[in-house]
Amino acid sequence: MNPQNKPSTPSYTINCRMTHEAAALERLCQVVRIRGFRIATMAVETAGEYLDIALTLEGTRPIAMLQSQLEKLHTVAEVALAAGSVARSRSA
Repeated sequence: MNPQNKPSTPSYTINCRMTHEAAALERLCQVVRIRGFRIATMAVETAGEYLDIALTLEGTRPIAMLQSQLEKLHTVAEVALAAGSVARSRSA
């Protein structure tokens, strides 16, 4: 095998807060996958009735499109891009 240098895939960090309910994480992961991103790392902590989720994602599609789709999930209270990205956030 000959390893080849691939062009660097952009990496983004998103912090998400969502209501802790059945299948919420599965829906989040499905939206990420369908929108063309790959989860590199994911950390989840319970904070009362919410889940605080830190995602490091890789993908070449516009991150704002993914953020918009995540905000449409009824369980999502807030989505914020980490510093260094064009950040928008929504609070419920």
